[in-house]
Amino acid sequence: MYGTHRLGLVIKSASQYPVHTLLGHEGNLQYKIPPYQREYSWQKAEWEALFQDLLEADGAHFVGTIITLNQTDDAADKSVLELIDGQQRMTTLTLLLAAIYSVLKLHEDELDEDDRTDVTNLGRQLIRKQDGEPRVIPQKQGHNRDDYVTVLAEAGLKVDPAWKTYFSVRRISRCYQYFRSSILRLAESEGVDEVEAAKRMLDAAQHAVIVKIEVASHADAFVLFESLNNRGMPLTPVDLIKTHLLAEAERKGIMHVDEAFKRWNEMLTSLGDTYATHERFLRHYYNAFKAELPEVANAPVATKSRLIRIYEVLLADSIEERVGELIAASRIYGRITGSVETESPNELHTALRQLTRAQGAPSYVLVMWMMSKAKLLEVSETHLVDVVKRLTSFFVRRNLTGFPQTYALPKLFMDIVARLEAVTGEAAVSLVSAELTGASSGDEAFRERLEGAIYDENTDVTRFVLATLAEDAMTRETSVDLWEQEKGHFVWTIEHVFPQGDNIPAPWQEMLGGAKAAEEAHEGHVHRLGNLTITAYNSNLGNKSFVDKRDRTDAGGHFIGYKNGLSLNSGLASKDSWVVADIEERTKSLADQVIGRFPLG
Repeated sequence: MYGTHRLGLVIKSASQYPVHTLLGHEGNLQYKIPPYQREYSWQKAEWEALFQDLLEADGAHFVGTIITLNQTDDAADKSVLELIDGQQRMTTLTLLLAAIYSVLKLHEDELDEDDRTDVTNLGRQLIRKQDGEPRVIPQKQGHNRDDYVTVLAEAGLKVDPAWKTYFSVRRISRCYQYFRSSILRLAESEGVDEVEAAKRMLDAAQHAVIVKIEVASHADAFVLFESLNNRGMPLTPVDLIKTHLLAEAERKGIMHVDEAFKRWNEMLTSLGDTYATHERFLRHYYNAFKAELPEVANAPVATKSRLIRIYEVLLADSIEERVGELIAASRIYGRITGSVETESPNELHTALRQLTRAQGAPSYVLVMWMMSKAKLLEVSETHLVDVVKRLTSFFVRRNLTGFPQTYALPKLFMDIVARLEAVTGEAAVSLVSAELTGASSGDEAFRERLEGAIYDENTDVTRFVLATLAEDAMTRETSVDLWEQEKGHFVWTIEHVFPQGDNIPAPWQEMLGGAKAAEEAHEGHVHRLGNLTITAYNSNLGNKSFVDKRDRTDAGGHFIGYKNGLSLNSGLASKDSWVVADIEERTKSLADQVIGRFPLG
C-alpha cells in the first residue's frame, strides 16, 4: 500500500445511491471506463452470486463501491464520470438490466400501460434518450465496447451493433445470455410467467445500493483504488505498480494519465500477454540493474512480496526517465523470451529459444544485463551466443540434478552481473563460464541422473534433451519441427519403447522372459533414458509389440514408428527385440551424448 501522498487525498463526495438513481432515465449522466482499465473479467461465479444475492435480498442489496472522476467538458451536453473502479459491477449490472429489458420487450403486448412506461424508462437507463449513446461506455480492448453495444442491440435497444467474430463466446455476451436464461429458469422454477420473473429481478436490481465516491483527480482516485478491498477480481502487484505510476505521473504533472498508460502499455507490448512474464520482468529489471537504481531498504533481491515496495521507490523520482529505461529493457527482454518477433532469426535468436525451452528463465537477469551493456562490455553477438549456450547447458544440468536450489539462483546471477562490471570481451565469457561451472553439479552427478529414471526426475528436461539430440542430426531436407503445438500441446511427445502402463501386454511379457521378469524390467527400467524417444504418433504406438512399433505406418504407407528416419530412433529401427540389456546400452550411449552436448567448460 502506498502512503506517500495519502494525507492530501481529496474526496469530493461519497454517498450511497440506488441503481435507479445512478442510472437515472431522465438524466444525462454517462459512465466511461478509461482505456487503462483491465478488460471485463467477471465470470459465471460472479454473475451467479450477483443474481442470487439480488433474488434473496431482504430489502436493498449492497452491491459495492465505485470510484469516479468528473470528466465533463460541457455540462449542457452530458455529464461524463470516468469509472476508475467498479467497472466490473457496473458493466454486469447493466447487462442484467439489458437481459431484463429483452424479456419484457418480448412480452410488451402483454403489459399494461404503467409496465410499458417502466420498460421505456429501463431502455433509457441503458441508452441515453438525448443522443442514443450507451449509459455505460466500456473500454475498447478485447472488443469490450463492440460486444457491449451488440448485446444492447440484441436485447432490442435502438443502437447499432458492432458484431465481431467469436462475439458469442466472449464474456460480455456470455454474461448477458446467462442472465437472460436465469430469468427464464426463475419463471419456470417459481411457477410464474416470464414477465413476472423479469419484473421481480428488475425491482431488486433497481433498488440495489452502490456507494459512489467522487474524487478530485486521478491521483486521488488511484490512492483510493489501491486502498479499498472491494474488488470482484483481486489486484496483482503489476496492477498496483501501474496504478501507482499513473497516479504519480499526474500528481507531479509529468505526464497525463493517458500518456502514462500509453508508455506502460508500450513496455507490456514487448513482454507478450502473459502476466507471469510481466511480473518476472519487473523483478529481473531490479535484480539486473540494482547497482544503478535508487537504494531500496531491505530489498537485496526483488521477490513477489517486495515488488510493490520496490517500485514505489523506483518511481518516486525521475518517472519519465525510469519508464524510458523500463521500455528499453522490456524490448531486450522480449527478444530473450521470444515475445518480440525477430525479422531475420539468427544464431542468437536460436540460442535464446533453446535457453527458454531448457527452462532457463532465472538467467534472463544476466542475459538482459549483458545485452543492454554489450557495447560497454565489448561483447559481440558471438560472445552472447556463447554465454547463452553455456547457460542452457547449466540449466539442463541444474533442472535434472536440482543443484543449485531455486532460492539460490537470483543471487547467483546477480553476483555474476556484479563481477562482470570489471571485465570485457572474451574475459566476460570466461568469467560466466567459470561461475556457472563452480555453481553446478559435476559430470558424475549429472550422469547419475541421466542413467536413472530420468522421466520421473523431470519430464520437461527429458523431452528437451531428446529433442535436441534429434535436431542436431537433422539436415534441411530432414528437418522436422519437434516443438510444434496443437491446442496448447506438443505434437511430438515422449514415447516409452517398453510401454509404461502397469498392465504389461502379453507380447512384451513373452519377449522379456515371463510376467515376473517383465514386471522387474518395468519397475527398474521403463523410465530410463534408453527406453525413451519422441514421436508424433504416441497414441498409434501405445502398448503394441516392439516389432509393431518399429514397423508402424500410416494410411499412406509412411513409417510413423521407429523407422521414421529420426536419428534418435536409428538404433531402435535395426532391432528385432527390446530387452533390459538394450535399454542399458542405449541409456549409456545417450547419456554420453547428452553430457557431450551440454558441457559446462
